[in-house]
Amino acid sequence: MEYSLGELARRLGLTLAGDPAARVARIAPLAAAGPGDLCFYADRKYREALAATRAGAVILAPANQALSPAPTLVGDNPYLAYAHAGWLLHPPTAAPQGRHPSAVVDETARVDPSAWIGPCAVVEAEAEIGPGAFIGPGSLVGARCRVGAEARLVARVTLCPGVRIGQRALLQPGCVIGRDGFGFARDGRRWFRMPQLGSVEIGDDVEIGANSCVDRGALEDTVIAAGAKIDNLIQIGHNCRIGENTAMAACSGISGSTRIGNDCTIGGAVGMAGHLEIGDNVHFTGMAMVTRSLPEPGVYSSGIPAMPNAEWRKNAARFRHLDELTRRVKHLEAVLATLSAVPPATAEAPAAASPPSTPSPEREPD
Repeated sequence: MEYSLGELARRLGLTLAGDPAARVARIAPLAAAGPGDLCFYADRKYREALAATRAGAVILAPANQALSPAPTLVGDNPYLAYAHAGWLLHPPTAAPQGRHPSAVVDETARVDPSAWIGPCAVVEAEAEIGPGAFIGPGSLVGARCRVGAEARLVARVTLCPGVRIGQRALLQPGCVIGRDGFGFARDGRRWFRMPQLGSVEIGDDVEIGANSCVDRGALEDTVIAAGAKIDNLIQIGHNCRIGENTAMAACSGISGSTRIGNDCTIGGAVGMAGHLEIGDNVHFTGMAMVTRSLPEPGVYSSGIPAMPNAEWRKNAARFRHLDELTRRVKHLEAVLATLSAVPPATAEAPAAASPPSTPSPEREPD
């Protein structure tokens, strides 16, 4: 879709420096953009590309306006403005309504006429599909599930029985919501499966990435609160609670019964033990291993950065001696503490008496 720069500035609440009648129709990277393209700049790594761009306009912050040879749309949050501009210039296609001939819908299911049930999708008994919802090809909506208005199951999404999906939720291909939690009791050497009697509740505006899994609760529900964003390939264990507007990057795993607060960020490949309490505004950098509750806001890290192999091998060899080194340091500290506790001498020892001098014989006269 095409917009004039003046109309974009008005819709996005930005300040325009350039011809308001000039038009752009696409989002493009700085280096490849042409006169009909809109770009954004927020990282100084792309300063050379900005200086050479042929874009029709660039969205950027006030401090960077002088760097652009192209017309500018200026705002305090250029990345957010770019996101809104992207939806204006590249709007989603309108969702169809009705049912594909290959869809299977149980006669007791309640499907709003404005919803779409796609090819080979299955909607089981007593499920509810809200207005404008999209059930993509190959998806399964289990018995007694509820899918809110304008929610979108892109393709091959599985909702196990009793799952509840909020309004405008977006579930990417292959994600599984509500499978049995990983709960077993030991029977000698064998494992005995425990019943998983809870379900999963997904709030409004939640997004869950491709091939991610959210387990159903053992007794109470697993809950993903409104606005949370879950990336691809993430495992969320049974009875977990993820707070509002918390974002979690790919390949992270959250063990059962852990509670994460609001407005948190979880970097890629973070692992969390079970039964932890994570407060609001807690941020974990990539590959952090979280083994204890962290109620206070802040940034936490534990991943080891990559280093040259030769340096890593030397450090790894030293790891084996850490326990020995710790013991030696503790021993030395104990010795030093003992020495410092010895009271100093109160007086100097008396000097040893000199032996009586023997008079030298007088020299006899010649």
